[in-house]
Amino acid sequence: MSTSTGPEPSIGLTTISRTVASLAVAVVHTLERAATGDGRVRTARDNAWEAVCADRARAERRAELDRLVAELAAARAAARDRQPVG
Repeated sequence: MSTSTGPEPSIGLTTISRTVASLAVAVVHTLERAATGDGRVRTARDNAWEAVCADRARAERRAELDRLVAELAAARAAARDRQPVG
């Protein structure tokens, strides 16, 4: 009777993918530091602040568009009310 502790460890597609992704992140990080300098490397805080600013800008544009649509609807209703009936 053979006692097997499980399958032999092997390198699978997911292991290779994770390794490649990890190496790619390290290369990008190193290149970013080399190109911009240590003081200018983006951080999670920078990314989060940029996302907050983008969300605020989208909300402002959406509010402006809503305001314009409301003005157009009001102008259309006013024009319809001024038209003679019949």
